[in-house]
Amino acid sequence: MTVGQAFDRVFGPDAPVRIEAWDGSTGGSPGGLVMRLVNERALTYLMTAPGSLGLARAYLMGDLVVEGIDEADPYEALRVLNDGLTPHLPAPRDLAELAAFAARLPLRVSDVPPEETPSPLRRTIQGLRHGRARDAAAISHHYDVSNAFYERVLGPSMTYTCACYPSEDTTLEQAQAHKYDLVARKLGLEPGMRLLDVGSGWGGMVRHAVKHYGVTALGVTLSREQAAWAQAAIEADGIADRAEVRHGDYRDVTERGFDAVSSIGLTEHIGVKNYPTYFRFLRDRLRDEGRLLNHCITRPDNEHAGLRQRGFINRYVFPDGELTGSGDIVRAMENEGFEVRHQENLREHYARTCAAWNANLAKRWDECVELAGRGTARVWGLYLAGSRLAFERNEIQLHQVLASRTSSAGASGFPLRPQFEPTP
Repeated sequence: MTVGQAFDRVFGPDAPVRIEAWDGSTGGSPGGLVMRLVNERALTYLMTAPGSLGLARAYLMGDLVVEGIDEADPYEALRVLNDGLTPHLPAPRDLAELAAFAARLPLRVSDVPPEETPSPLRRTIQGLRHGRARDAAAISHHYDVSNAFYERVLGPSMTYTCACYPSEDTTLEQAQAHKYDLVARKLGLEPGMRLLDVGSGWGGMVRHAVKHYGVTALGVTLSREQAAWAQAAIEADGIADRAEVRHGDYRDVTERGFDAVSSIGLTEHIGVKNYPTYFRFLRDRLRDEGRLLNHCITRPDNEHAGLRQRGFINRYVFPDGELTGSGDIVRAMENEGFEVRHQENLREHYARTCAAWNANLAKRWDECVELAGRGTARVWGLYLAGSRLAFERNEIQLHQVLASRTSSAGASGFPLRPQFEPTP
């Protein structure tokens, strides 16, 4: 049996992919997306790690070549694979031949791309999952690529979280500013208030709240690169007397009595089992009637918490990242004494945001490759395009959940009918 024959028996000869293998065989549709398996190792990657991880390994190592693929934005190629490359149960007479074919392959991967992190089990050398040392290592892997690289991909806002598009023609920068304004309105920020922003990134929320709402704000991030960039931006804005982005773990914040807490894109990193401790900590930082806005990626259900430990995202993008449904988040917040007042799903907005980041990556491709290396740049192309597709297909979502530390007398601090969106 040839590689092409094996492909046809598993995926069918009408699959929208044209396989061209090193053994000279072909499979799939003649007019489909052309994928060339350069050598036997390519097939070994695909068979030892079926799905996104195997494809990524073969692609990043150069063993799998996709004809006409846009390295910076492989959305169209991923869409074809997602829509049409579905395995079906081979006929009984084919099973024995397929088994014999697989048995001839050296099903052991000796090399993986240098951009891949070790397995979760091997990462235990850095400490227990979601312990301080291992969290710091995971954050550094993703966020300390280089500030210059992120400037090219994210754009002037340096905001690496879901934007909010008020209209079809809104630009990425306008949508990021609108997102920060939406968070500020939900938190009810007013001059003189104190804001704590955990997982503050490059300080976008801190700077927006201080400049536009007159608050005093403290941000904290585990990324040293982010903190340095944010503090320089704060100095340049002339707001250092009211704004700070601190390099450190949010668990080391000792200040209390904040009027508001924003957590934008941090919950994905702390671990589902740690939600109670996390939300208890944030509640303890608030005054009575103070508000929390939690903004994070979620699953469309509450039955499949966590991330596949062998998946592409876990190995290449967010080591130790975990997701669950918005219901689990609401339950954890309520169990820790928060009163949930409002929530909304912005998943379509995140699909648009990922598309905009992909466009930035494509526009500045040569610079991004020079700054981070071709392998890392290709990982980002796959990651952003795949995330866009997942948000579009409702495989993942983005929820903002707004809550209050309601007083013992039952005061929430909310008016009867709060208005979060600006009046047209």
